[in-house]
Amino acid sequence: MIKRPNRMRAATSFLLALALLLSACSGVGTGDEKGSTPSAPSEPAAGKEAPVTASAADADPHFGKYPEPIEITTVRSQDDTFKFDQGESLDNNVWTRTLENELNIKVKNLWIANSEQFGQKMNVSIASGDLPQIIPVTAVQLKQLVDSDLIMDLTDIYEKHASPFLKEIVNQGGPEVLDSAKFDGKLMAMPFTGSSQDGYSMYWARTDWLEKLGLEAPKTMDEFYNVMEAFAKQDPDGNGQADTIGLSLSKGLFGVGYATLEGFFNGFRAYPRLWLDDGSGNLVYGSIQPEVKEALAKAQELYKAGLIDQEFGTKDGGKAAELAASGKAGLHFGGMANSIWPLQPSRQNDPKAQWRALPLPSIDAEPAKTPHNLAVGSYYAVLKGTEHPEALVKALNVFVEKGWGENTTPEIYSEHFNKGGVERHKYAPFQAWPSRKNLDAHLAVSAALQSGDTSDLNAEETDYYNRIKNHLDGGTDTLDWAYDRVFGIEGSFSVTNHYVEEDLVVRNGFYGAPMPTMASKKSTLDKIEEETFTRIIMGEPIELFDKFVSDWKKLGGDQMTAEVNEWAKNK
Repeated sequence: MIKRPNRMRAATSFLLALALLLSACSGVGTGDEKGSTPSAPSEPAAGKEAPVTASAADADPHFGKYPEPIEITTVRSQDDTFKFDQGESLDNNVWTRTLENELNIKVKNLWIANSEQFGQKMNVSIASGDLPQIIPVTAVQLKQLVDSDLIMDLTDIYEKHASPFLKEIVNQGGPEVLDSAKFDGKLMAMPFTGSSQDGYSMYWARTDWLEKLGLEAPKTMDEFYNVMEAFAKQDPDGNGQADTIGLSLSKGLFGVGYATLEGFFNGFRAYPRLWLDDGSGNLVYGSIQPEVKEALAKAQELYKAGLIDQEFGTKDGGKAAELAASGKAGLHFGGMANSIWPLQPSRQNDPKAQWRALPLPSIDAEPAKTPHNLAVGSYYAVLKGTEHPEALVKALNVFVEKGWGENTTPEIYSEHFNKGGVERHKYAPFQAWPSRKNLDAHLAVSAALQSGDTSDLNAEETDYYNRIKNHLDGGTDTLDWAYDRVFGIEGSFSVTNHYVEEDLVVRNGFYGAPMPTMASKKSTLDKIEEETFTRIIMGEPIELFDKFVSDWKKLGGDQMTAEVNEWAKNK
Protein backbone atom coordinates (compact mmCIF):
# COMPACT_ATOMS: atom_id res chain seq x y z
CA MET A 1 0.00 0.00 0.00
CA ILE A 2 1.21 3.50 -0.78
CA LYS A 3 2.30 5.50 2.23
CA ARG A 4 -0.49 7.59 3.75
CA PRO A 5 0.12 11.10 2.33
CA ASN A 6 0.75 14.01 4.64
CA ARG A 7 -1.35 17.17 4.46
CA MET A 8 0.79 18.72 1.75
CA ARG A 9 0.86 15.63 -0.45
CA ALA A 10 -2.03 16.47 -2.76
CA ALA A 11 -3.84 13.61 -4.37
CA THR A 12 -5.56 13.48 -7.74
CA SER A 13 -9.08 13.75 -9.04
CA PHE A 14 -11.28 10.74 -8.45
CA LEU A 15 -13.13 11.50 -11.65
CA LEU A 16 -10.44 9.61 -13.55
CA ALA A 17 -12.02 6.49 -12.14
CA LEU A 18 -15.32 7.39 -13.75
CA ALA A 19 -13.56 7.76 -17.06
CA LEU A 20 -11.85 4.40 -16.52
CA LEU A 21 -15.20 2.75 -16.01
CA LEU A 22 -16.90 4.39 -18.92
CA SER A 23 -14.17 4.35 -21.54
CA ALA A 24 -11.17 2.57 -20.01
CA CYS A 25 -9.61 6.04 -19.66
CA SER A 26 -6.71 4.85 -21.73
CA GLY A 27 -7.00 7.45 -24.41
CA VAL A 28 -6.52 4.38 -26.54
CA GLY A 29 -9.88 2.87 -27.31
CA THR A 30 -10.46 -0.86 -27.48
CA GLY A 31 -9.17 -1.34 -30.96
CA ASP A 32 -9.94 -4.41 -33.05
CA GLU A 33 -8.72 -7.51 -31.28
CA LYS A 34 -8.57 -9.31 -34.60
CA GLY A 35 -6.27 -6.56 -35.78
CA SER A 36 -3.94 -7.09 -38.70
CA THR A 37 -0.36 -8.17 -38.98
CA PRO A 38 1.81 -5.05 -38.72
CA SER A 39 4.47 -4.43 -41.30
CA ALA A 40 7.81 -2.87 -40.53
CA PRO A 41 8.09 0.90 -41.02
CA SER A 42 9.57 2.03 -44.28
CA GLU A 43 11.95 4.33 -42.42
CA PRO A 44 15.27 3.11 -40.97
CA ALA A 45 13.98 4.07 -37.49
CA ALA A 46 12.61 0.58 -37.07
CA GLY A 47 16.02 -0.93 -37.34
CA LYS A 48 18.62 -1.33 -34.63
CA GLU A 49 17.77 0.17 -31.26
CA ALA A 50 19.42 3.50 -30.60
CA PRO A 51 21.61 3.49 -27.49
CA VAL A 52 20.61 5.56 -24.49
CA THR A 53 23.25 8.26 -24.75
CA ALA A 54 24.81 9.93 -21.75
CA SER A 55 24.08 13.60 -21.21
CA ALA A 56 23.99 16.17 -18.49
CA ALA A 57 20.50 14.91 -17.69
CA ASP A 58 22.02 11.66 -16.43
CA ALA A 59 23.33 13.49 -13.38
CA ASP A 60 19.75 13.01 -12.15
CA PRO A 61 18.33 10.02 -14.05
CA HIS A 62 14.84 10.61 -12.65
CA PHE A 63 14.24 14.36 -13.01
CA GLY A 64 17.36 15.69 -14.76
CA LYS A 65 16.64 18.38 -17.35
CA TYR A 66 18.06 17.78 -20.82
CA PRO A 67 20.68 20.41 -21.67
CA GLU A 68 18.98 21.07 -25.02
CA PRO A 69 15.29 20.68 -25.92
CA ILE A 70 14.30 17.25 -27.18
CA GLU A 71 11.11 16.40 -29.05
CA ILE A 72 9.12 13.23 -28.51
CA THR A 73 6.16 12.34 -30.68
CA THR A 74 2.98 10.57 -29.66
CA VAL A 75 -0.74 10.40 -30.54
CA ARG A 76 -3.74 11.19 -28.37
CA SER A 77 -7.41 10.49 -27.83
CA GLN A 78 -9.80 13.29 -26.94
CA ASP A 79 -13.52 13.27 -26.19
CA ASP A 80 -16.18 15.80 -25.23
CA THR A 81 -15.23 15.70 -21.54
CA PHE A 82 -11.97 17.60 -22.26
CA LYS A 83 -12.29 21.27 -21.31
CA PHE A 84 -9.60 23.87 -22.01
CA ASP A 85 -8.88 27.46 -21.10
CA GLN A 86 -8.94 30.00 -23.92
CA GLY A 87 -6.18 29.31 -26.45
CA GLU A 88 -5.20 25.95 -24.97
CA SER A 89 -5.44 22.44 -26.40
CA LEU A 90 -3.78 19.04 -26.13
CA ASP A 91 -0.82 20.62 -27.91
CA ASN A 92 -0.53 23.54 -25.46
CA ASN A 93 -1.54 23.20 -21.83
CA VAL A 94 -0.18 23.04 -18.29
CA TRP A 95 1.28 19.57 -18.80
CA THR A 96 3.07 20.32 -22.07
CA ARG A 97 4.54 23.42 -20.44
CA THR A 98 5.56 21.55 -17.30
CA LEU A 99 7.40 18.85 -19.25
CA GLU A 100 9.14 21.50 -21.31
CA ASN A 101 10.05 23.73 -18.36
CA GLU A 102 11.20 20.97 -16.02
CA LEU A 103 12.66 18.36 -18.38
CA ASN A 104 13.20 20.24 -21.67
CA ILE A 105 10.86 17.74 -23.34
CA LYS A 106 8.64 19.02 -26.14
CA VAL A 107 5.68 16.72 -26.81
CA LYS A 108 4.38 16.68 -30.39
CA ASN A 109 1.06 15.00 -31.15
CA LEU A 110 1.20 13.54 -34.66
CA TRP A 111 -2.57 13.15 -34.64
CA ILE A 112 -5.52 13.41 -32.28
CA ALA A 113 -8.67 11.32 -32.68
CA ASN A 114 -11.88 11.03 -30.71
CA SER A 115 -12.14 8.11 -28.33
CA GLU A 116 -14.47 6.11 -30.59
CA GLN A 117 -12.12 6.28 -33.58
CA PHE A 118 -8.81 6.09 -31.78
CA GLY A 119 -8.50 2.30 -31.64
CA GLN A 120 -9.22 1.85 -35.33
CA LYS A 121 -6.81 4.63 -36.30
CA MET A 122 -4.10 3.06 -34.14
CA ASN A 123 -4.66 -0.32 -35.82
CA VAL A 124 -4.09 1.34 -39.19
CA SER A 125 -0.92 3.01 -37.90
CA ILE A 126 0.43 -0.26 -36.58
CA ALA A 127 -0.35 -2.10 -39.81
CA SER A 128 1.41 0.55 -41.89
CA GLY A 129 4.30 1.11 -39.49
CA ASP A 130 3.58 4.84 -39.47
CA LEU A 131 4.09 5.25 -35.74
CA PRO A 132 5.08 7.93 -33.23
CA GLN A 133 7.98 7.48 -30.84
CA ILE A 134 5.71 6.89 -27.82
CA ILE A 135 2.86 4.59 -28.80
CA PRO A 136 -0.25 4.27 -26.59
CA VAL A 137 -1.73 0.83 -27.21
CA THR A 138 -4.05 -1.87 -25.93
CA ALA A 139 -2.69 -5.23 -24.82
CA VAL A 140 -3.58 -6.74 -28.21
CA GLN A 141 -1.83 -3.94 -30.06
CA LEU A 142 1.21 -4.23 -27.79
CA LYS A 143 1.62 -7.88 -28.74
CA GLN A 144 1.37 -6.95 -32.41
CA LEU A 145 4.20 -4.48 -31.97
CA VAL A 146 6.32 -7.03 -30.13
CA ASP A 147 5.69 -9.74 -32.73
CA SER A 148 6.72 -7.31 -35.47
CA ASP A 149 9.87 -6.26 -33.60
CA LEU A 150 8.90 -2.59 -33.78
CA ILE A 151 9.47 -1.49 -30.18
CA MET A 152 12.27 -1.22 -27.64
CA ASP A 153 13.07 -3.29 -24.58
CA LEU A 154 12.55 -0.92 -21.63
CA THR A 155 13.86 -3.21 -18.88
CA ASP A 156 17.10 -1.37 -18.18
CA ILE A 157 15.57 2.03 -18.93
CA TYR A 158 12.85 1.47 -16.33
CA GLU A 159 15.33 0.23 -13.75
CA LYS A 160 17.61 3.25 -14.21
CA HIS A 161 15.16 6.10 -14.82
CA ALA A 162 12.01 5.24 -12.88
CA SER A 163 11.99 7.11 -9.59
CA PRO A 164 11.50 5.05 -6.42
CA PHE A 165 8.10 6.70 -6.07
CA LEU A 166 7.00 5.71 -9.57
CA LYS A 167 8.10 2.13 -8.89
CA GLU A 168 6.10 2.16 -5.66
CA ILE A 169 2.96 3.25 -7.49
CA VAL A 170 3.44 0.77 -10.34
CA ASN A 171 3.91 -2.05 -7.84
CA GLN A 172 0.76 -1.23 -5.89
CA GLY A 173 -1.37 -3.33 -8.21
CA GLY A 174 0.81 -6.40 -7.66
CA PRO A 175 3.55 -8.02 -9.74
CA GLU A 176 1.08 -8.79 -12.53
CA VAL A 177 1.04 -5.09 -13.50
CA LEU A 178 4.59 -5.09 -14.85
CA ASP A 179 4.38 -8.77 -15.80
CA SER A 180 1.53 -7.97 -18.17
CA ALA A 181 3.93 -5.82 -20.21
CA LYS A 182 6.74 -8.39 -20.29
CA PHE A 183 7.56 -10.71 -23.16
CA ASP A 184 10.21 -13.37 -22.63
CA GLY A 185 11.11 -11.57 -19.43
CA LYS A 186 11.66 -8.22 -21.15
CA LEU A 187 9.65 -5.13 -20.22
CA MET A 188 8.32 -3.96 -23.59
CA ALA A 189 6.08 -1.10 -22.45
CA MET A 190 5.10 1.02 -19.48
CA PRO A 191 1.65 0.17 -18.11
CA PHE A 192 -0.95 2.91 -17.69
CA THR A 193 -1.88 1.85 -14.16
CA GLY A 194 -5.24 2.36 -12.53
CA SER A 195 -7.25 0.71 -9.78
CA SER A 196 -8.90 -2.70 -9.88
CA GLN A 197 -10.84 -1.71 -6.77
CA ASP A 198 -12.45 1.21 -8.59
CA GLY A 199 -14.01 -1.34 -10.94
CA TYR A 200 -15.73 -3.52 -8.35
CA SER A 201 -19.38 -4.43 -8.97
CA MET A 202 -22.26 -3.16 -6.85
CA TYR A 203 -25.87 -2.16 -7.28
CA TRP A 204 -27.55 1.21 -6.80
CA ALA A 205 -31.05 1.63 -5.34
CA ARG A 206 -33.40 4.55 -4.80
CA THR A 207 -33.63 4.29 -1.05
CA ASP A 208 -36.42 6.88 -0.88
CA TRP A 209 -38.54 4.44 -2.89
CA LEU A 210 -37.56 1.59 -0.56
CA GLU A 211 -38.68 3.65 2.44
CA LYS A 212 -41.93 4.71 0.77
CA LEU A 213 -42.82 1.07 0.04
CA GLY A 214 -41.66 -0.19 3.44
CA LEU A 215 -38.87 -2.32 2.03
CA GLU A 216 -35.36 -3.10 3.25
CA ALA A 217 -32.34 -2.91 0.97
CA PRO A 218 -32.10 -6.39 -0.55
CA LYS A 219 -29.23 -8.67 0.44
CA THR A 220 -30.34 -11.87 -1.29
CA MET A 221 -31.41 -12.42 -4.87
CA ASP A 222 -34.93 -13.33 -3.75
CA GLU A 223 -35.19 -10.02 -1.90
CA PHE A 224 -33.83 -8.27 -5.00
CA TYR A 225 -36.55 -9.80 -7.19
CA ASN A 226 -39.17 -8.62 -4.71
CA VAL A 227 -37.86 -5.06 -4.87
CA MET A 228 -37.77 -5.21 -8.67
CA GLU A 229 -41.44 -6.21 -8.68
CA ALA A 230 -42.38 -3.53 -6.16
CA PHE A 231 -40.59 -0.83 -8.12
CA ALA A 232 -42.36 -1.95 -11.30
CA LYS A 233 -45.87 -2.49 -9.92
CA GLN A 234 -46.41 -0.54 -6.69
CA ASP A 235 -46.20 3.01 -8.10
CA PRO A 236 -43.06 4.13 -6.22
CA ASP A 237 -43.14 7.57 -7.85
CA GLY A 238 -46.71 8.11 -6.64
CA ASN A 239 -48.19 9.40 -9.88
CA GLY A 240 -50.90 6.76 -10.11
CA GLN A 241 -49.55 5.33 -13.37
CA ALA A 242 -47.80 2.07 -14.21
CA ASP A 243 -44.78 3.82 -15.72
CA THR A 244 -41.80 2.63 -13.64
CA ILE A 245 -39.52 -0.34 -14.26
CA GLY A 246 -37.91 -2.87 -11.96
CA LEU A 247 -34.32 -2.90 -13.26
CA SER A 248 -32.48 -0.64 -15.70
CA LEU A 249 -30.42 -2.51 -18.26
CA SER A 250 -28.51 -1.50 -21.38
CA LYS A 251 -27.42 -3.51 -24.38
CA GLY A 252 -23.87 -3.53 -23.01
CA LEU A 253 -24.25 -6.48 -20.66
CA PHE A 254 -20.69 -6.60 -19.34
CA GLY A 255 -18.51 -4.27 -17.28
CA VAL A 256 -19.47 -1.97 -14.42
CA GLY A 257 -20.18 1.30 -16.19
CA TYR A 258 -23.95 1.68 -15.83
CA ALA A 259 -26.98 -0.62 -16.16
CA THR A 260 -24.98 -3.72 -17.09
CA LEU A 261 -25.76 -7.27 -16.00
CA GLU A 262 -22.33 -8.04 -14.57
CA GLY A 263 -23.34 -7.70 -10.92
CA PHE A 264 -26.43 -9.84 -11.53
CA PHE A 265 -24.23 -12.65 -12.86
CA ASN A 266 -21.86 -12.26 -9.91
CA GLY A 267 -24.75 -12.81 -7.49
CA PHE A 268 -25.13 -16.28 -9.03
CA ARG A 269 -21.38 -16.94 -8.57
CA ALA A 270 -21.02 -16.49 -12.31
CA TYR A 271 -18.10 -14.50 -13.70
CA PRO A 272 -18.35 -14.00 -17.46
CA ARG A 273 -15.12 -13.16 -19.25
CA LEU A 274 -12.91 -14.07 -16.30
CA TRP A 275 -10.51 -16.99 -16.36
CA LEU A 276 -11.25 -19.07 -13.26
CA ASP A 277 -9.44 -21.81 -11.37
CA ASP A 278 -11.52 -24.97 -11.78
CA GLY A 279 -10.26 -26.39 -8.48
CA SER A 280 -7.65 -28.63 -10.07
CA GLY A 281 -5.20 -25.92 -11.03
CA ASN A 282 -6.52 -25.37 -14.56
CA LEU A 283 -8.07 -22.18 -15.87
CA VAL A 284 -11.54 -22.26 -17.44
CA TYR A 285 -13.51 -19.49 -19.11
CA GLY A 286 -16.19 -18.01 -16.90
CA SER A 287 -18.71 -17.29 -19.66
CA ILE A 288 -19.34 -20.97 -20.43
CA GLN A 289 -19.87 -22.21 -16.88
CA PRO A 290 -23.27 -23.58 -15.70
CA GLU A 291 -23.75 -20.72 -13.23
CA VAL A 292 -24.06 -18.36 -16.21
CA LYS A 293 -26.87 -20.47 -17.65
CA GLU A 294 -28.70 -20.33 -14.32
CA ALA A 295 -28.39 -16.54 -14.19
CA LEU A 296 -29.60 -16.18 -17.78
CA ALA A 297 -32.64 -18.35 -17.10
CA LYS A 298 -33.61 -16.13 -14.19
CA ALA A 299 -33.00 -12.95 -16.18
CA GLN A 300 -35.27 -14.32 -18.90
CA GLU A 301 -37.98 -14.99 -16.31
CA LEU A 302 -37.69 -11.45 -14.93
CA TYR A 303 -37.78 -9.94 -18.41
CA LYS A 304 -40.87 -11.97 -19.34
CA ALA A 305 -42.55 -10.72 -16.15
CA GLY A 306 -41.91 -7.14 -17.27
CA LEU A 307 -39.47 -6.37 -14.45
CA ILE A 308 -36.52 -5.53 -16.73
CA ASP A 309 -36.61 -2.66 -19.20
CA GLN A 310 -38.30 -4.20 -22.25
CA GLU A 311 -36.28 -2.04 -24.64
CA PHE A 312 -32.81 -2.67 -23.18
CA GLY A 313 -31.59 -4.40 -26.36
CA THR A 314 -31.61 -1.10 -28.26
CA LYS A 315 -30.30 1.18 -25.51
CA ASP A 316 -26.75 2.19 -24.78
CA GLY A 317 -25.84 3.43 -21.31
CA GLY A 318 -26.83 7.00 -22.15
CA LYS A 319 -30.32 6.04 -23.29
CA ALA A 320 -30.78 3.73 -20.30
CA ALA A 321 -29.79 6.59 -18.02
CA GLU A 322 -32.75 8.66 -19.21
CA LEU A 323 -35.06 6.41 -17.20
CA ALA A 324 -33.24 7.15 -13.96
CA ALA A 325 -33.06 10.86 -14.76
CA SER A 326 -36.79 11.03 -15.36
CA GLY A 327 -37.62 9.15 -12.16
CA LYS A 328 -38.81 5.97 -13.85
CA ALA A 329 -36.13 3.56 -12.61
CA GLY A 330 -34.79 2.82 -9.15
CA LEU A 331 -32.41 -0.14 -9.49
CA HIS A 332 -29.37 -0.91 -11.60
CA PHE A 333 -26.08 -2.75 -11.42
CA GLY A 334 -23.04 -0.58 -11.98
CA GLY A 335 -19.94 0.92 -10.43
CA MET A 336 -18.71 3.25 -7.75
CA ALA A 337 -19.04 6.50 -9.73
CA ASN A 338 -22.67 6.25 -10.82
CA SER A 339 -23.82 9.08 -8.55
CA ILE A 340 -21.63 11.40 -10.64
CA TRP A 341 -23.02 9.93 -13.84
CA PRO A 342 -25.78 9.21 -14.59
CA LEU A 343 -27.63 9.77 -11.30
CA GLN A 344 -26.98 13.49 -10.83
CA PRO A 345 -29.78 14.43 -13.24
CA SER A 346 -32.12 12.26 -11.17
CA ARG A 347 -31.28 14.36 -8.13
CA GLN A 348 -31.53 17.60 -10.09
CA ASN A 349 -34.98 16.70 -11.39
CA ASP A 350 -36.19 15.46 -8.01
CA PRO A 351 -34.35 16.77 -4.91
CA LYS A 352 -36.04 14.00 -2.89
CA ALA A 353 -34.39 11.27 -4.98
CA GLN A 354 -31.89 9.41 -2.84
CA TRP A 355 -29.61 6.76 -4.26
CA ARG A 356 -27.21 4.47 -2.44
CA ALA A 357 -24.65 1.91 -3.59
CA LEU A 358 -24.98 -1.50 -1.93
CA PRO A 359 -23.12 -4.85 -1.97
CA LEU A 360 -24.23 -7.37 -4.57
CA PRO A 361 -27.18 -9.59 -3.61
CA SER A 362 -26.36 -13.29 -3.32
CA ILE A 363 -28.13 -16.40 -4.57
CA ASP A 364 -27.38 -18.21 -1.31
CA ALA A 365 -26.36 -17.58 2.29
CA GLU A 366 -22.75 -16.73 1.39
CA PRO A 367 -21.90 -13.11 0.48
CA ALA A 368 -21.56 -12.36 -3.23
CA LYS A 369 -18.10 -11.66 -4.62
CA THR A 370 -16.97 -9.13 -7.19
CA PRO A 371 -14.55 -9.70 -10.09
CA HIS A 372 -11.04 -8.30 -9.72
CA ASN A 373 -9.25 -7.54 -12.97
CA LEU A 374 -5.79 -6.32 -13.88
CA ALA A 375 -5.41 -2.62 -13.03
CA VAL A 376 -3.93 -1.62 -16.38
CA GLY A 377 -5.96 0.35 -18.89
CA SER A 378 -3.39 0.44 -21.67
CA TYR A 379 0.35 0.67 -22.34
CA TYR A 380 3.00 3.07 -23.62
CA ALA A 381 5.48 1.43 -25.98
CA VAL A 382 8.58 3.09 -27.46
CA LEU A 383 9.38 2.81 -31.18
CA LYS A 384 12.76 1.34 -32.04
CA GLY A 385 15.24 4.02 -33.05
CA THR A 386 13.89 6.56 -30.55
CA GLU A 387 16.86 8.62 -29.36
CA HIS A 388 15.57 9.29 -25.86
CA PRO A 389 13.32 6.38 -24.78
CA GLU A 390 13.92 7.30 -21.15
CA ALA A 391 11.93 10.51 -21.71
CA LEU A 392 8.73 8.46 -21.30
CA VAL A 393 9.76 7.23 -17.86
CA LYS A 394 10.97 10.65 -16.74
CA ALA A 395 7.65 12.19 -17.81
CA LEU A 396 5.85 9.55 -15.71
CA ASN A 397 8.08 10.46 -12.76
CA VAL A 398 6.90 14.06 -13.05
CA PHE A 399 3.25 12.98 -13.30
CA VAL A 400 3.27 10.98 -10.07
CA GLU A 401 5.38 13.59 -8.28
CA LYS A 402 2.89 16.37 -9.07
CA GLY A 403 0.06 14.24 -7.80
CA TRP A 404 1.46 12.51 -4.72
CA GLY A 405 5.06 13.58 -4.21
CA GLU A 406 6.53 14.86 -0.95
CA ASN A 407 7.09 18.30 -2.45
CA THR A 408 3.73 18.87 -4.05
CA THR A 409 1.26 21.40 -2.71
CA PRO A 410 -2.48 22.05 -3.03
CA GLU A 411 -1.62 24.75 -5.55
CA ILE A 412 0.41 22.33 -7.67
CA TYR A 413 -2.41 19.81 -7.48
CA SER A 414 -4.98 22.36 -8.56
CA GLU A 415 -2.83 23.59 -11.43
CA HIS A 416 -2.14 20.13 -12.83
CA PHE A 417 -5.12 17.97 -11.91
CA ASN A 418 -8.36 19.77 -11.18
CA LYS A 419 -8.60 23.53 -11.38
CA GLY A 420 -12.03 25.05 -10.97
CA GLY A 421 -13.65 21.72 -11.68
CA VAL A 422 -11.71 21.25 -14.94
CA GLU A 423 -10.01 17.86 -15.07
CA ARG A 424 -6.58 18.98 -16.15
CA HIS A 425 -5.03 15.56 -15.49
CA LYS A 426 -6.55 14.49 -18.82
CA TYR A 427 -4.07 16.74 -20.64
CA ALA A 428 -1.04 14.74 -19.45
CA PRO A 429 0.24 12.63 -22.35
CA PHE A 430 1.64 9.87 -20.10
CA GLN A 431 0.04 8.81 -16.82
CA ALA A 432 0.25 6.30 -13.94
CA TRP A 433 -2.22 6.11 -11.04
CA PRO A 434 -2.09 4.34 -7.66
CA SER A 435 -4.45 1.54 -6.81
CA ARG A 436 -5.85 2.52 -3.39
CA LYS A 437 -6.12 6.28 -3.80
CA ASN A 438 -9.90 6.53 -3.88
CA LEU A 439 -10.52 3.89 -1.24
CA ASP A 440 -8.05 5.59 1.10
CA ALA A 441 -9.74 8.93 0.41
CA HIS A 442 -13.09 7.46 1.46
CA LEU A 443 -11.63 6.06 4.67
CA ALA A 444 -9.93 9.36 5.53
CA VAL A 445 -12.96 11.51 4.72
CA SER A 446 -15.33 9.18 6.59
CA ALA A 447 -13.10 9.30 9.66
CA ALA A 448 -12.99 13.10 9.51
CA LEU A 449 -16.77 13.32 9.15
CA GLN A 450 -17.18 11.22 12.28
CA SER A 451 -14.50 12.94 14.36
CA GLY A 452 -14.58 16.48 13.01
CA ASP A 453 -10.77 16.38 12.76
CA THR A 454 -9.62 17.30 9.26
CA SER A 455 -5.95 17.79 10.08
CA ASP A 456 -4.79 14.63 8.28
CA LEU A 457 -6.69 15.23 5.04
CA ASN A 458 -4.75 16.07 1.90
CA ALA A 459 -5.92 18.66 -0.64
CA GLU A 460 -8.21 16.36 -2.59
CA GLU A 461 -9.71 14.80 0.53
CA THR A 462 -10.31 18.22 2.02
CA ASP A 463 -12.26 19.17 -1.09
CA TYR A 464 -14.38 16.01 -0.77
CA TYR A 465 -14.91 16.67 2.94
CA ASN A 466 -16.02 20.26 2.34
CA ARG A 467 -18.40 19.23 -0.41
CA ILE A 468 -19.93 16.47 1.68
CA LYS A 469 -20.27 18.73 4.73
CA ASN A 470 -22.00 21.33 2.57
CA HIS A 471 -24.48 18.69 1.43
CA LEU A 472 -25.06 17.33 4.92
CA ASP A 473 -25.60 20.86 6.23
CA GLY A 474 -28.44 21.41 3.77
CA GLY A 475 -26.67 22.54 0.61
CA THR A 476 -28.42 21.94 -2.70
CA ASP A 477 -25.45 21.42 -5.03
CA THR A 478 -26.05 18.04 -6.67
CA LEU A 479 -22.33 17.47 -7.19
CA ASP A 480 -21.84 17.76 -3.42
CA TRP A 481 -24.58 15.14 -3.02
CA ALA A 482 -22.87 12.93 -5.62
CA TYR A 483 -19.53 13.11 -3.78
CA ASP A 484 -21.26 12.12 -0.54
CA ARG A 485 -22.69 9.09 -2.34
CA VAL A 486 -19.13 8.09 -3.32
CA PHE A 487 -16.78 9.20 -0.52
CA GLY A 488 -19.16 9.74 2.39
CA ILE A 489 -19.74 7.35 5.27
CA GLU A 490 -22.39 5.46 3.28
CA GLY A 491 -20.72 6.11 -0.07
CA SER A 492 -19.95 3.56 -2.75
CA PHE A 493 -16.44 3.07 -1.39
CA SER A 494 -17.96 1.68 1.80
CA VAL A 495 -19.07 -1.19 -0.47
CA THR A 496 -15.58 -1.42 -1.96
CA ASN A 497 -14.08 -1.48 1.54
CA HIS A 498 -16.51 -4.25 2.49
CA TYR A 499 -15.22 -6.37 -0.40
CA VAL A 500 -11.59 -5.62 0.48
CA GLU A 501 -11.94 -6.21 4.23
CA GLU A 502 -13.83 -9.48 3.74
CA ASP A 503 -11.74 -10.58 0.73
CA LEU A 504 -14.90 -10.92 -1.37
CA VAL A 505 -13.13 -10.81 -4.72
CA VAL A 506 -12.60 -13.29 -7.54
CA ARG A 507 -9.34 -12.63 -9.35
CA ASN A 508 -8.97 -13.05 -13.07
CA GLY A 509 -6.52 -15.90 -13.50
CA PHE A 510 -5.15 -14.61 -16.81
CA TYR A 511 -3.36 -11.27 -17.09
CA GLY A 512 -0.77 -11.88 -19.76
CA ALA A 513 -0.48 -10.59 -23.29
CA PRO A 514 -3.14 -12.01 -25.60
CA MET A 515 -2.35 -15.50 -26.82
CA PRO A 516 -2.50 -16.08 -30.62
CA THR A 517 -6.05 -17.45 -30.67
CA MET A 518 -7.23 -14.84 -28.19
CA ALA A 519 -5.80 -12.06 -30.34
CA SER A 520 -7.38 -13.36 -33.54
CA LYS A 521 -10.73 -14.73 -32.38
CA LYS A 522 -11.79 -13.39 -28.98
CA SER A 523 -13.50 -10.27 -30.32
CA THR A 524 -15.67 -12.45 -32.57
CA LEU A 525 -16.45 -14.83 -29.73
CA ASP A 526 -17.30 -11.91 -27.44
CA LYS A 527 -19.77 -10.59 -30.00
CA ILE A 528 -21.43 -14.01 -30.33
CA GLU A 529 -21.60 -14.24 -26.54
CA GLU A 530 -23.29 -10.89 -26.05
CA GLU A 531 -25.75 -11.48 -28.87
CA THR A 532 -26.63 -14.95 -27.55
CA PHE A 533 -27.10 -13.80 -23.97
CA THR A 534 -29.32 -10.93 -25.14
CA ARG A 535 -31.48 -13.28 -27.22
CA ILE A 536 -31.91 -15.60 -24.25
CA ILE A 537 -32.91 -12.80 -21.89
CA MET A 538 -35.45 -11.58 -24.42
CA GLY A 539 -37.11 -14.98 -24.62
CA GLU A 540 -35.32 -17.45 -26.86
CA PRO A 541 -34.92 -20.99 -25.44
CA ILE A 542 -32.35 -21.36 -22.67
CA GLU A 543 -30.90 -24.30 -24.62
CA LEU A 544 -29.37 -21.65 -26.86
CA PHE A 545 -26.74 -21.32 -24.13
CA ASP A 546 -25.63 -24.92 -24.68
CA LYS A 547 -25.25 -24.26 -28.40
CA PHE A 548 -23.23 -21.13 -27.59
CA VAL A 549 -20.87 -23.18 -25.41
CA SER A 550 -20.45 -25.79 -28.14
CA ASP A 551 -19.85 -23.15 -30.82
CA TRP A 552 -17.49 -21.21 -28.56
CA LYS A 553 -15.33 -24.29 -28.11
CA LYS A 554 -15.27 -25.13 -31.82
CA LEU A 555 -14.64 -21.57 -33.00
CA GLY A 556 -11.44 -21.17 -31.02
CA GLY A 557 -12.41 -21.41 -27.36
CA ASP A 558 -10.80 -24.78 -26.76
CA GLN A 559 -7.56 -23.65 -28.41
CA MET A 560 -7.68 -20.37 -26.46
CA THR A 561 -8.13 -22.32 -23.22
CA ALA A 562 -5.13 -24.53 -24.03
CA GLU A 563 -2.98 -21.48 -24.73
CA VAL A 564 -4.07 -19.72 -21.54
CA ASN A 565 -3.22 -22.79 -19.47
CA GLU A 566 0.15 -23.10 -21.16
CA TRP A 567 0.80 -19.45 -20.20
CA ALA A 568 -0.28 -20.16 -16.61
CA LYS A 569 2.20 -23.03 -16.31
CA ASN A 570 5.10 -20.91 -17.54
CA LYS A 571 4.36 -17.47 -16.10
